[in-house]
Formats: sequence, structure tokens, C-alpha cells
Amino acid sequence: MQRDRRAPDTAALRRRLLAGAAAVALTMSASIAHAQTAPAAATPPPNVAGPDGLTPDALYLEADAASREGDVITASGADDSRVLARFRGSTLRAGEISYDLAQGVATANRRVEFTDAGGTVIFASYLELDSDMKAGVAVDLASRFANGSSLMAATAVRRSENVNELNYAIFTPCPICDAEGRPKQPSISIQAEKVVQNEELRAVLYRNAVFRLGGVPVLYLPYFAHPDPTVERASGFLVPIPSYDDGRGLSLETPYLRVISPSEDWLISPQFNTDVAPFLNLQWRRRFSNATVVARAGYTYEENFGDFDGADPDSLPDIPIEAEHRSYLLAYGRFDPEGPWRAGFTAERTSDKTLFDRYDIHDPYQDNGLYYGDRRRLISQVYAERQTLRSYFSIAAFDLQSLRVAVPNEDAPGLNEFEADGSLPFVAPLIEARWEPDGPVLGGRLRLRSTAVSLYRDNYVGSPVLRPEAIPPGSVVGLPGVDSRRISGQAEWRRTMISRAGIRWEPFVDVRADAYSVSDLPPGMGLDDETITRGRATAGLDVSYPLIRRMSDTADLILEPMAQFSASTDPDLDPSIPNEDSQTLELDQSSLFRTDRFPGYDLLEGGLRFTAGMRATMRWDEGREASLFVGRSLRDAEEPGFRVPVPDAPNLLYDPSGLATTTSDWVVQGTFAPSDRIRGWGHATIDSSGEVRRAEVSADGRWGRRNLATVSYIIDRSNPVEGPLNRNYEFVQLSGQQFIYGNWGVTVAGIADLEQDEITRSDIGLLFDDDCFRFELGWRRDNTRVRPTGPSEGIYVRLNLATFGGTGY
Repeated sequence: MQRDRRAPDTAALRRRLLAGAAAVALTMSASIAHAQTAPAAATPPPNVAGPDGLTPDALYLEADAASREGDVITASGADDSRVLARFRGSTLRAGEISYDLAQGVATANRRVEFTDAGGTVIFASYLELDSDMKAGVAVDLASRFANGSSLMAATAVRRSENVNELNYAIFTPCPICDAEGRPKQPSISIQAEKVVQNEELRAVLYRNAVFRLGGVPVLYLPYFAHPDPTVERASGFLVPIPSYDDGRGLSLETPYLRVISPSEDWLISPQFNTDVAPFLNLQWRRRFSNATVVARAGYTYEENFGDFDGADPDSLPDIPIEAEHRSYLLAYGRFDPEGPWRAGFTAERTSDKTLFDRYDIHDPYQDNGLYYGDRRRLISQVYAERQTLRSYFSIAAFDLQSLRVAVPNEDAPGLNEFEADGSLPFVAPLIEARWEPDGPVLGGRLRLRSTAVSLYRDNYVGSPVLRPEAIPPGSVVGLPGVDSRRISGQAEWRRTMISRAGIRWEPFVDVRADAYSVSDLPPGMGLDDETITRGRATAGLDVSYPLIRRMSDTADLILEPMAQFSASTDPDLDPSIPNEDSQTLELDQSSLFRTDRFPGYDLLEGGLRFTAGMRATMRWDEGREASLFVGRSLRDAEEPGFRVPVPDAPNLLYDPSGLATTTSDWVVQGTFAPSDRIRGWGHATIDSSGEVRRAEVSADGRWGRRNLATVSYIIDRSNPVEGPLNRNYEFVQLSGQQFIYGNWGVTVAGIADLEQDEITRSDIGLLFDDDCFRFELGWRRDNTRVRPTGPSEGIYVRLNLATFGGTGY
């Protein structure tokens, strides 16, 4: 959500001015003073010294001269020196400070400078304040706040306890001096004849306000008001959000924040479009003492616009889709009472598979619960969990809605075929539990784990859920989805020992048992319902020997050879067991040495295994380093159960995991940071023939003060057969900005699909950025296949103002 528009922090300024004079009034009763204590109040504050060594009721005062005439005490500095007063973590300097004991009026004169504990600095030529904090005056006021913004006024007057007035005021969130300390014109400023802060109305009121960009007036308003900046949140309009889409035309979203209470608000954000009906977005948030609930929703009544008849060779308009109610709901709640228990829910649904794309709904895919639905999948769930230092327990149930394109239609994107919701499982319940004892067991660490899950699926799904032996050869039309239930228990013991030579030995034992109940199996196996049990026991040893060599006074080389030997019983990969949670595997430096390298429970390894690797790390100067890891695993026999049918050739099998043969893929992983301005990392798995199965490389760099760029490359070649269902991919992603003249530059961003030989998304724009005002104007093209209108292109505008926020919420 966007920040509210901010104005000069006059309330904070008032508090700091009052605090300075009030502290002077407490102890202005001596001549040339040292640390002293004010007279006792009715309820004295705790006598605890702060960082400056002073208690809250103490004042430290330095002056060249001090005198008293009747009830007036005066302290002054000689020539150009000033009086110094320190109190409550703040500092006050002035050429002269006086205090009238009878009237309770304190004044600071000549080059007044006040610095509060937060770093805000206030300058004035004259300051006056009474002891009751009912009235105050500052002349030639200039204030520099900790966030870099500045406020200046000819006079500042506190008219009453609730009203502050600034006359001929200027406020800017931008620097007013360059790097050499010379004055410069701020990029953004607000100038007003009078600014009044009314704390009772909780508002700041302007008269004859002029908004300036680079010193040039761009907007005049005889009257202008916004919420008091001392208010954390206040009702009002936020920065509007312009956008363009081929289907909607020009759009303008105008968010309005309605604050109900300090713990509740509404965000009403209608989107007005030139070519289709408006779309209403709503957001409600409520914070309780130990809970938070947030609900987002949207609604319109409109046709399902898009490209439904391809290139329109006969120049006919696209096929109209009749108007109907279209909406979405994105809600979540978190409940965190005192104690080890927590609970929550998410409710995510949309009426249309492409609703978020057609109306550019902001950030619809969020991780707000115990489980995440992933990109373009919505998840509705309820869950509860309990966590202590030695144990964890969770129980959940969830359902998924898919917005993913299953079969794209290149000619008519509006006719894309989407993944059916019935092909995704309904999960209830999903239980996980972990526990380990307080102390060591046999000198090592014991961990116990148990899980249970039930999955129900409406539609039939073959590979990769079903094993090749379970997939029927003929038609699968009308077959039900396979339901499964599983209970697993696992115990792991591991002990770490380090020899005198520095060799690290870690013997381990792992025991696991699974029980499955599977129903609605395809008829080809001759089974409908089946109960399967299996177990596996593993014993092994991890060994590593880190070696370090000093290459120079500022460089070290670390070599760490590592190896693992393990022996397991037969894993018993029964073909009746569906593969629900182990379909993908990313071999890397950490997972290569795990007992269970698959992310879930449905696939597991057994037999004899030997895994070895070497990690080399070079560190030099301060914070510069490079590292490289190379490793591989060997096994005593092949495991055909890890192979799955090729999507475009079901009679052929391939190994997406890289673990089916007696030698695993090579794992190569590295990082590099040759300077504090350049860094990167890479990861690849390479099969026995030297072909890259998967790889990802990323690097980013900075040069100059604000120039930067990031480039990444990712490739997947695990599927050996080309075809329409082949999911191999190859992408290059680039983003960066380069300043050309002063604060002016260009910005670019793009994603290239090398597999499809097209630019998926691209942005190029003109940029202005002077650290407090950022403006981008550019051209964007979106070729993502999910958009029902096909490729979209148009102008984009991004605006961010320091203190006032920016586009987007």
C-alpha cells in the first residue's frame, strides 16, 4: 500500500522546540553552570542516566557569562561563541539564553541551533516559549530532518495547545545543498503563504500553496489540506495509478484510504477504463490484539474481452463473449495467541482464469499462509501449528485453483486451454510433527519425524503422478482421479566428531517406515484399492577435511574435500504408489549429501551409495571471495523407478532427476564477488555425456554512483524429445539503468525466451532521478502467452516522490 502524502513535520518540530525551552526552564538558576539537577517534580522521573550521562531531569550548561537580574536569568557566549545546553539526549546552542522565573518564559537568541536525539536539526534566529507549553515563537526557522527533508519559515507560532502556524513556509524532501555544500534548487518543493497544523482536526491546512518542480511552479492551489503527519494513517486519496492495455484501453486507478480506527481501514480503489466497464478493487484490514485479518476483493460486470478468433483474416471483429459477473477474493488471517500455538487461513478464488491479467491486479500471488500456492495457483487453506524449542506440530487442509496455461493457442490467445482445477488434489489433512530430546543420545543428536496426508483428485492424471506401470494403454476418458493416503515415521541419529588432525567424522543412522492406502487406481493393474507398506534402514558416514592456506597477508585459500558412504535396504518402489510430492528434484551442494535427496516422501533411494565433492574458497582483501564446488554420487545399481514417460512419446522413458543410473549428474556450483560492486553465482547439473541438464547463472554490477545492471541465464534440457508438450526452457533476463547526463538516464528490462525465439517482456524508458524524485516514462511490450488479448504494448509511467510515496499500493 502506498504511503500517505507527507507534509512538513510541524508537530514534531513543535515538540522539539518546546522540549528545548522547557529543559532550559528547569535549571536556569546558577551562574557559570555545570551538571545540575532540576527541582523535584510531583512525580520525579527515574534517576537513570542516558547515553550522555545525564538523568532525564538534569541539564548540562556551558556559557562564557551568566547573570541574574531579578527574576530573569541570562547566559551568553562571548564574541562568536554560543551557549551550549545538553538535556534529554538533545543539544541546544544559542548566542544567548534567558529565562524569566516569574513569567515562566524562556528565550534563545542569535544563531539558535537545536538537535534532538533522533538527529533532526532546527535553526532559528530567535525562539521563545513559555513553561506551560501553551505558546511559542520561532523567527527565521530552518529545520533539517533525519530523513533528509527540510522546512523553512519566516516565523513559526504556537497559537494554542492544538494549533501551530507557520508563515511564508517552504518544505522540500530533497537536498538543498550539493556535495560541496553549495546551495542548490530542490527538485520538489511546496511553498505556502501560511501553513496551519490543527491537531484537533488532525490536519495540515495550506493557504496559497504553490508546488514547484526544479524551482518552476507547476500547480497553484488557493487552499490545500492533507492529514497531520503525526497521524500514522489518515483517510485520503493515494497516488493514482495509470496504465494501458489493448483490451481495456487507458486505465486510471484512484485508491482512497478510509481509516476506521488505528487498527482498521478500508482501501477503495476503482479502476476506470476507456474501453470496458470500471473494475472495483476493495481491501479491508483489521488488526486485533493477537491476530490480523486482511481481505481483498474485486468486481465488474463485463464481457470476457480478448483475441478469440486469431488474425481475423476476414476483418471481422473478435467473437464477443457476453457480459457476466466477474470477481476475485484474496483473504488471509493470522492468529497468534500467547503460547506455542498459532493458526491461520487463506481464501483465494477468482471467477476467471485471466482476470488478474486483464485488469492488472496488483500482486495477487502472495505467500500468506503455512503453504504457498506457487505462481499462477491460488490456495485456500486452514492450518494450525505448535512450535517449541524441541518440537514442531502442524495440521492443515487446502485446495488449489490453477490459472496456468496448459495448451497455448498461438493464433487466438483468448482460446488458451488452462490446467483443470480437478487435476489438482484436495489435501485434507496434512500433518507434520518433529521432536528431538533435550540432551544427546549416545553422544549424538536424535531427531524423530512423522507425517500423514490424504489427497483426493477428481480428474484422472497420468504421468508424472502415476508410474509407467500404472498408466493404462488405451483411452483414459472418464477415469477417476487416484486418491491416496500416507503415514510416515522417521528417526535419524547423527554424531559429530573431530579428530586431532582436523578431520570431521559424522556417523549417522536413518530408519523410515511408510504406509499407503491408494484407491481408484486405473483398471490396467487389476487393482482398485490397495494398501502398501514399506520400510528402509540406512547407515552411513560423512567425512570432511577442511584445509586452509595463507596465500598472502590479505588472501586465504580454503580447500574442503568431503565424502559420504551409505548403505540402505531395498527402497521397494511399488508402482501402485502415486508420486505426488517428489516430481521435481534440484541437485545442489546441500541436497547431494542428503539421505533423502527427493523433496518429498513418495520416492526414496536405497542400496549402496558413495558421494564425493570438493569445495574451494578463495578470500582476499576485505569481503572479496570466490568459491567453486564440484561433486557427484555413485550407486551400486540403477534405479529404473525414477524414470517417467516422455510427454510427447509416452512409450519412451527418461530420467528428470539425474539419479536413475549408477552415476548421478555432476553438480557444479560457484559464487564470485571480486569487488563490492560485482557479484554473481552459478549452478549446473551435467550428465555423464557432458550435456547440461539444468543450469542457472546470475551476475549484477554497479558502477558510478547509481548505475547498475543485473543479468541472469537459466536453461533446462532434461526432456530429450522435442514436441508440443516439451517443457524444456531457456531464458535470459536483463535489467539495468545508466545515467547519461546529470540526473537523466535510461532504464531497460527484458526477458528473452530463447526456446521460443522471442522477447517475452521488454521495457525501455527515460529516467530522471535525483534521490528524492524518480520519474520514468517508457514503452513496454508484453508477449506472455497467458494474456487473452495477446501481445500488449504501450506507454508506462512510474512516479516516486520522497516522503509522498509513489504509484502502486
